[in-house]
Amino acid sequence: MMTIHSIDTIVSDTRVRGGHPIIAGTRLRVADLVASHIYRGLTPDELAVNYALDLGQVYAALAYYYQHKTAMDDQRRADVVRAEQLLADSEAQKRLIRVG
Repeated sequence: MMTIHSIDTIVSDTRVRGGHPIIAGTRLRVADLVASHIYRGLTPDELAVNYALDLGQVYAALAYYYQHKTAMDDQRRADVVRAEQLLADSEAQKRLIRVG
Protein backbone atom coordinates (compact mmCIF):
# COMPACT_ATOMS: atom_id res chain seq x y z
CA MET A 1 0.00 0.00 0.00
CA MET A 2 1.42 3.37 -0.99
CA THR A 3 0.71 6.48 1.03
CA ILE A 4 1.21 9.83 -0.62
CA HIS A 5 2.05 12.52 1.91
CA SER A 6 1.02 16.15 1.87
CA ILE A 7 4.25 16.90 0.02
CA ASP A 8 3.68 14.77 -3.06
CA THR A 9 7.41 14.34 -3.59
CA ILE A 10 7.63 12.15 -0.49
CA VAL A 11 6.06 8.69 -0.48
CA SER A 12 5.98 5.62 1.75
CA ASP A 13 5.59 2.13 0.39
CA THR A 14 5.78 -0.90 2.67
CA ARG A 15 7.66 -2.73 -0.11
CA VAL A 16 10.41 -0.08 -0.35
CA ARG A 17 12.95 0.68 2.39
CA GLY A 18 10.75 -0.80 5.10
CA GLY A 19 7.99 1.72 4.54
CA HIS A 20 10.16 4.66 5.61
CA PRO A 21 9.46 7.94 3.79
CA ILE A 22 11.49 8.17 0.57
CA ILE A 23 11.83 10.64 -2.26
CA ALA A 24 9.39 9.56 -4.97
CA GLY A 25 11.06 7.80 -7.88
CA THR A 26 14.11 6.91 -5.79
CA ARG A 27 14.99 4.55 -2.97
CA LEU A 28 16.54 7.43 -0.98
CA ARG A 29 15.14 7.71 2.53
CA VAL A 30 14.29 11.18 3.75
CA ALA A 31 16.20 10.30 6.95
CA ASP A 32 19.40 9.63 4.99
CA LEU A 33 19.23 12.95 3.17
CA VAL A 34 18.46 14.78 6.42
CA ALA A 35 21.39 13.07 8.18
CA SER A 36 23.75 14.36 5.49
CA HIS A 37 22.32 17.84 5.96
CA ILE A 38 22.42 17.88 9.76
CA TYR A 39 25.48 15.78 10.61
CA ARG A 40 27.67 16.39 7.56
CA GLY A 41 26.59 20.00 7.12
CA LEU A 42 25.76 19.65 3.43
CA THR A 43 23.77 22.52 1.95
CA PRO A 44 20.65 21.87 -0.15
CA ASP A 45 22.70 22.55 -3.30
CA GLU A 46 25.34 20.02 -2.21
CA LEU A 47 22.65 17.47 -1.34
CA ALA A 48 21.11 17.90 -4.80
CA VAL A 49 24.46 17.30 -6.49
CA ASN A 50 25.57 14.44 -4.23
CA TYR A 51 22.28 12.55 -4.52
CA ALA A 52 21.41 13.50 -8.13
CA LEU A 53 18.21 15.27 -7.07
CA ASP A 54 16.66 18.54 -8.03
CA LEU A 55 16.35 21.26 -5.42
CA GLY A 56 12.59 20.76 -5.18
CA GLN A 57 13.14 17.17 -4.07
CA VAL A 58 15.73 18.25 -1.51
CA TYR A 59 13.55 20.98 -0.05
CA ALA A 60 10.53 18.67 -0.01
CA ALA A 61 12.52 16.12 1.98
CA LEU A 62 13.75 18.76 4.42
CA ALA A 63 10.24 20.18 4.79
CA TYR A 64 8.85 16.70 5.39
CA TYR A 65 11.47 16.12 8.09
CA TYR A 66 10.70 19.37 9.90
CA GLN A 67 6.96 18.64 9.72
CA HIS A 68 7.57 15.19 11.25
CA LYS A 69 10.71 15.95 13.27
CA THR A 70 9.71 14.36 16.57
CA ALA A 71 8.66 11.05 15.04
CA MET A 72 11.67 10.90 12.73
CA ASP A 73 14.12 11.77 15.52
CA ASP A 74 12.52 9.09 17.72
CA GLN A 75 12.92 6.56 14.91
CA ARG A 76 16.57 7.55 14.42
CA ARG A 77 17.26 7.07 18.13
CA ALA A 78 15.52 3.67 18.08
CA ASP A 79 17.62 2.70 15.03
CA VAL A 80 20.81 3.68 16.87
CA VAL A 81 19.83 1.62 19.92
CA ARG A 82 19.01 -1.36 17.69
CA ALA A 83 22.31 -1.03 15.80
CA GLU A 84 24.26 -0.86 19.07
CA GLN A 85 22.46 -3.97 20.31
CA LEU A 86 23.22 -5.85 17.10
CA LEU A 87 26.87 -4.84 17.36
CA ALA A 88 27.04 -5.97 20.99
CA ASP A 89 25.39 -9.28 20.08
CA SER A 90 27.86 -9.77 17.23
CA GLU A 91 30.82 -9.08 19.51
CA ALA A 92 29.45 -11.52 22.09
CA GLN A 93 29.11 -14.19 19.38
CA LYS A 94 32.72 -13.62 18.30
CA ARG A 95 33.93 -14.02 21.88
CA LEU A 96 32.00 -17.27 22.26
CA ILE A 97 33.46 -18.63 19.04
CA ARG A 98 37.02 -17.75 20.17
CA VAL A 99 36.49 -19.34 23.59
CA GLY A 100 34.60 -22.38 22.32
